[in-house]
Amino acid sequence: MSTITEMVDVEVPVKTAYNQWTQFESFPQFMEGVEEIRQIDATHTHWVTKFGGVSREFDATITEQHPDERVAWTSDSGPDHAGVITFHRLSDNKTRVTAQMEIDPEGFAENVADKLGVLDRRIKGDMKRFKEFIESRGHESGAWRGDVDRPGS
Repeated sequence: MSTITEMVDVEVPVKTAYNQWTQFESFPQFMEGVEEIRQIDATHTHWVTKFGGVSREFDATITEQHPDERVAWTSDSGPDHAGVITFHRLSDNKTRVTAQMEIDPEGFAENVADKLGVLDRRIKGDMKRFKEFIESRGHESGAWRGDVDRPGS
């Protein structure tokens, strides 16, 4: 299992950054290898990814979500991974977005990529592309402001 942490400062208010991140179906526009995400319901998503020529599909559950603060998830099937995205207000128009993920690569290609640091670089690139995506728009494409409490809370 690898832990990857990346952060990026975006020149938009925390509400704008958070609202855009809740639009999971827009992820293919800035995440490398993400072909499609379907929002099944308030806490479930279905992902289609491609890495090293290998396509994978899996489901994930949002395990915690608090507006303008955090979105956490875990995979239900497929590659074993979990993570949290946090949003920190730096000023009225600047937000730090931090991604912390635990990934257990599945298959030969993913394990080699993990050992060579490819997964770290991919996530760093995804965060940079999110910055470019939201800053070029200047506003979110939608929002979901619901709360999801951590299981057992």
